[in-house]
Amino acid sequence: MSPLFYLGTHQPGWLSTARVPLFISDRRLRGYWRLPRAAARWAVDSGGFTELSTHGTWAYGPTPAQYVCRIRRYTTDIGRLAWAAPQDWMCEPWIVAKTGLTVADHQRRTVDNFAQLRELAPDLPIIPVLQGWTTADYLRCADLYTAAGIDLTTAPLVGLGSVCRRQSTNDTGRIITALHQIGMRRLHGFGFKILALRRHGHLLTSADSLAWSAQARREPPLPGCVGHGNCANCPRYATQWRQRVLAATAHPAAEQLTLFDPIRA
Repeated sequence: MSPLFYLGTHQPGWLSTARVPLFISDRRLRGYWRLPRAAARWAVDSGGFTELSTHGTWAYGPTPAQYVCRIRRYTTDIGRLAWAAPQDWMCEPWIVAKTGLTVADHQRRTVDNFAQLRELAPDLPIIPVLQGWTTADYLRCADLYTAAGIDLTTAPLVGLGSVCRRQSTNDTGRIITALHQIGMRRLHGFGFKILALRRHGHLLTSADSLAWSAQARREPPLPGCVGHGNCANCPRYATQWRQRVLAATAHPAAEQLTLFDPIRA
């Protein structure tokens, strides 16, 4: 079965018209005084990769209490929120070098943050995320959740972090398989692109990607697109790219909606 695919976008305004699942960062939403009402399900990213790659810490980002307040506002004002990512700590080697900590430190902080968010707002759909670099790392992270009294095997969805830049490799397949073997089968793959979904999509419940925007930024606009120098924020380009993703993961034709299909009652 193909995973549910969340299309990443920098444009919160798409929420009100897009008829497909979107994935949007809290960093893009937090400054909006008036939020759009969602036309379809969507998920919110905490913006952790930007926080850590820029600052090497979460100290400049929202506190857990502030983040919970934002998620609650999005749930109420935007609606149709499927889930939110926690304020996790990625474990790519260059991120670990930036923070000056260890993979184990990042994992502990990831688990501690989720536990704190859950304590602050048990009613909000914030998902746990597994972080690591090697297969053994991810299994140790799962053990940390267990030690904290959090059973990932019963969680509706578990995020798989720090894989977006190596997802097409055998490493990613081994990590996912190892997690399946210990009962964690409802996984969300962060930043999974077409090749990765073709290879590993059948092992995931859902996935997201914003890769289309970076690709479009390096290319001229599509024929007929006017008013912008590239299609990095173009719904037409995003629609075509999403269709290629769905084709690669063999979604049923009925699921292949265009980005802004007419909203039906």
